[in-house]
Amino acid sequence: MTFTERFVALGDSFTEGVGDEDLLLPNGVRGWADRVAEQLMLADTNWGYANLAVRGKKIGQVLAEQLDAALALQPTLVSLYAGGNDILRPKVDIDELMAAYDDGVARLAASGARVLLFTGFDSAKSAVFGRTRGRTAIYNEWVREIADRHGTLLLDYWRLREFQDRRYWAEDRLHMSTAGHTLMAKRVLEVLQAEDVIAMPQLPALATLSRRAAFAADAQWVRRHLAPWVGRRLRGQSSGDSLTAKYPQLTGLHPVS
Repeated sequence: MTFTERFVALGDSFTEGVGDEDLLLPNGVRGWADRVAEQLMLADTNWGYANLAVRGKKIGQVLAEQLDAALALQPTLVSLYAGGNDILRPKVDIDELMAAYDDGVARLAASGARVLLFTGFDSAKSAVFGRTRGRTAIYNEWVREIADRHGTLLLDYWRLREFQDRRYWAEDRLHMSTAGHTLMAKRVLEVLQAEDVIAMPQLPALATLSRRAAFAADAQWVRRHLAPWVGRRLRGQSSGDSLTAKYPQLTGLHPVS
């Protein structure tokens, strides 16, 4: 099938859809980008969609492994978010990192596609990931400058204060939950000035934990999520090492209820 409008999504776990589980879908996840594509297709069946994002990828890997593949699909709309996995490393040269990012965005913009970029999330409330907040702030200023330079669209995730509600986050505290991905899809469609008929899931009551219960929940999180995450990094492994892109070629999607 020939698509006259082509949305190609690039990046890491954020765009792959980790945290929004659906075992019937490729890689077992859905995510905001799938939801955006579904809405675009509801409005216009000429849209095709590819998602090249793979969890665990750093900026260099995203640019090396996904950029040429994306351009080969001749996108009319392309989204790019990468850098979170670099920021979480013990050492990172953000200025050097963003020079490569700038070059990649320049190539995407030169293709004639509309380009959508994202700033990073404000992790101020996270006891663990909040330690990298300063790095993310510097990264964000680079993203804003690059978006201005190349005339791209920008979704300023840092300023979306509703995501400070922990109910929009998955159990691992690193990725958005189904509700979070759903809300993100709506915010992306707003930036694209596209209508949607997405129904937000009802959030559960916000639980207030006792100190003992909070300590137990933190201990469980360390065992289930933080310790394995640290272990993979010490071994030089990534959760995406055995995975490939969900939708490497343009496809049509139907909304999943």
